[in-house]
Amino acid sequence: MDMGANDRELIAVMRRYFAAKVELEILKAELEVARQAAGAAIAVFYDPRRNLDHADDLQRSHRLKGEMVSLMQRAEAWGRAELANGGSAQSEAAEEAEPFDGITTMPFAGA
Repeated sequence: MDMGANDRELIAVMRRYFAAKVELEILKAELEVARQAAGAAIAVFYDPRRNLDHADDLQRSHRLKGEMVSLMQRAEAWGRAELANGGSAQSEAAEEAEPFDGITTMPFAGA
């Protein structure tokens, strides 16, 4: 199968999106464990100005969320451009599951 540069870019964008998503989920779980252990109120604990001990992690979680939004916007723009050019947003590469780091990725079925 011959994949174009746009297809490879989309795959790279989606891989980064899901890597950021996993990283964010782990970080959120760690922060919630720390919050519960400290017995801190949610509003106090998750405010980086009031929780200097976890400010770096809280800011990292915000950066990850922003990165995920940006990556999804890129993927959506790719899909819109593909459809506008008369093509199908779902390439042959997306129709076949592709192994990635021991995980089988499936095609994205966006709403």
